[in-house]
Amino acid sequence: QLQLVESGGGLVQPGGSLRLSCAASGLTLDDYAIGWFRQAPGKEREGVSCISSSGDSRDYADSVKGRFTISRDNSKNTVHLQMKSLKPEDTAVYYCAAQRAAEYYCSIYRGDEYDYWGQGTQVTASS
Repeated sequence: QLQLVESGGGLVQPGGSLRLSCAASGLTLDDYAIGWFRQAPGKEREGVSCISSSGDSRDYADSVKGRFTISRDNSKNTVHLQMKSLKPEDTAVYYCAAQRAAEYYCSIYRGDEYDYWGQGTQVTASS
Protein backbone atom coordinates (compact mmCIF):
# COMPACT_ATOMS: atom_id res chain seq x y z
CA GLN A 1 0.00 0.00 0.00
CA LEU A 2 1.40 3.35 -1.05
CA GLN A 3 1.15 6.18 1.46
CA LEU A 4 1.76 9.81 0.61
CA VAL A 5 2.55 12.64 3.01
CA GLU A 6 2.69 16.29 1.97
CA SER A 7 4.72 18.92 3.77
CA GLY A 8 6.03 22.43 3.25
CA GLY A 9 2.82 24.41 3.33
CA GLY A 10 2.38 27.56 5.35
CA LEU A 11 1.58 31.25 5.38
CA VAL A 12 3.49 33.47 2.96
CA GLN A 13 3.08 37.02 1.72
CA PRO A 14 1.99 37.53 -1.89
CA GLY A 15 5.04 37.32 -4.10
CA GLY A 16 6.70 34.84 -1.78
CA SER A 17 7.77 31.24 -2.34
CA LEU A 18 7.14 27.83 -0.86
CA ARG A 19 8.39 24.37 -1.68
CA LEU A 20 5.98 21.51 -1.17
CA SER A 21 7.17 17.94 -0.78
CA CYS A 22 5.33 14.68 -1.28
CA ALA A 23 7.04 11.78 0.45
CA ALA A 24 6.03 8.21 -0.33
CA SER A 25 6.26 5.09 1.78
CA GLY A 26 5.12 1.52 1.38
CA LEU A 27 6.07 1.30 -2.28
CA THR A 28 8.60 3.00 -4.52
CA LEU A 29 7.45 5.81 -6.77
CA ASP A 30 9.40 4.59 -9.80
CA ASP A 31 6.29 3.34 -11.62
CA TYR A 32 3.95 6.13 -10.54
CA ALA A 33 2.96 9.39 -12.11
CA ILE A 34 2.46 12.09 -9.47
CA GLY A 35 -0.03 14.91 -9.56
CA TRP A 36 -0.53 17.97 -7.40
CA PHE A 37 -4.09 19.16 -6.90
CA ARG A 38 -5.56 21.93 -4.81
CA GLN A 39 -8.91 22.85 -3.36
CA ALA A 40 -9.90 26.23 -2.02
CA PRO A 41 -12.92 26.72 0.25
CA GLY A 42 -16.13 26.64 -1.73
CA LYS A 43 -14.37 25.65 -4.94
CA GLU A 44 -13.90 22.43 -6.84
CA ARG A 45 -10.62 20.57 -6.77
CA GLU A 46 -8.31 21.54 -9.61
CA GLY A 47 -5.19 20.02 -11.05
CA VAL A 48 -2.06 22.11 -10.59
CA SER A 49 0.80 20.08 -11.99
CA CYS A 50 1.89 16.53 -12.74
CA ILE A 51 5.01 14.59 -13.62
CA SER A 52 5.31 11.22 -15.31
CA SER A 53 7.10 8.27 -13.73
CA SER A 54 10.08 8.81 -16.04
CA GLY A 55 10.19 12.50 -15.16
CA ASP A 56 10.26 13.38 -18.85
CA SER A 57 6.69 14.62 -19.08
CA ARG A 58 5.27 17.48 -17.03
CA ASP A 59 2.13 19.52 -17.21
CA TYR A 60 0.93 22.67 -15.49
CA ALA A 61 -2.34 24.48 -15.14
CA ASP A 62 -2.34 27.75 -17.07
CA SER A 63 -2.77 29.66 -13.82
CA VAL A 64 0.59 28.45 -12.48
CA LYS A 65 2.74 28.17 -15.61
CA GLY A 66 5.99 30.05 -15.22
CA ARG A 67 5.61 30.21 -11.45
CA PHE A 68 5.46 26.57 -10.30
CA THR A 69 7.97 23.81 -11.05
CA ILE A 70 7.46 20.12 -10.37
CA SER A 71 10.35 17.71 -9.92
CA ARG A 72 10.94 14.23 -8.62
CA ASP A 73 13.76 12.38 -6.89
CA ASN A 74 13.03 8.68 -7.15
CA SER A 75 16.11 7.84 -5.08
CA LYS A 76 14.43 9.64 -2.18
CA ASN A 77 10.89 8.56 -3.10
CA THR A 78 9.90 12.22 -3.13
CA VAL A 79 8.25 14.73 -5.45
CA HIS A 80 8.54 18.49 -5.00
CA LEU A 81 6.46 21.45 -6.12
CA GLN A 82 8.42 24.70 -6.09
CA MET A 83 6.03 27.63 -5.98
CA LYS A 84 7.18 31.19 -6.66
CA SER A 85 5.42 34.54 -7.01
CA LEU A 86 2.53 33.23 -4.97
CA LYS A 87 -0.78 35.02 -5.31
CA PRO A 88 -3.76 35.17 -2.94
CA GLU A 89 -5.67 33.00 -5.42
CA ASP A 90 -3.13 30.21 -4.87
CA THR A 91 -4.48 29.83 -1.34
CA ALA A 92 -5.81 26.29 -0.95
CA VAL A 93 -5.16 22.87 0.50
CA TYR A 94 -2.65 21.14 -1.75
CA TYR A 95 -2.74 17.38 -2.25
CA CYS A 96 -0.35 15.04 -3.99
CA ALA A 97 -1.63 11.91 -5.65
CA ALA A 98 -0.12 8.88 -7.38
CA GLN A 99 -1.18 6.61 -10.21
CA ARG A 100 0.47 3.72 -11.96
CA ALA A 101 0.84 4.87 -15.55
CA ALA A 102 2.92 4.57 -18.68
CA GLU A 103 6.31 6.17 -18.17
CA TYR A 104 5.57 9.28 -20.21
CA TYR A 105 1.99 9.89 -19.06
CA CYS A 106 0.46 12.13 -16.45
CA SER A 107 -2.71 14.21 -16.29
CA ILE A 108 -3.89 17.19 -14.28
CA TYR A 109 -7.40 16.83 -15.68
CA ARG A 110 -8.23 13.28 -14.56
CA GLY A 111 -8.08 13.24 -10.79
CA ASP A 112 -10.22 10.10 -10.88
CA GLU A 113 -7.28 8.20 -12.41
CA TYR A 114 -5.19 8.62 -9.28
CA ASP A 115 -5.22 5.74 -6.84
CA TYR A 116 -3.47 7.18 -3.82
CA TRP A 117 -3.85 10.57 -2.13
CA GLY A 118 -2.10 12.39 0.68
CA GLN A 119 -3.85 14.22 3.49
CA GLY A 120 -3.06 17.67 2.14
CA THR A 121 -1.08 20.71 3.27
CA GLN A 122 -2.44 24.24 3.63
CA VAL A 123 -0.93 27.03 1.54
CA THR A 124 -1.98 30.58 2.33
CA ALA A 125 -0.73 33.63 0.43
CA SER A 126 -1.90 36.68 2.29
CA SER A 127 -0.60 39.96 3.62
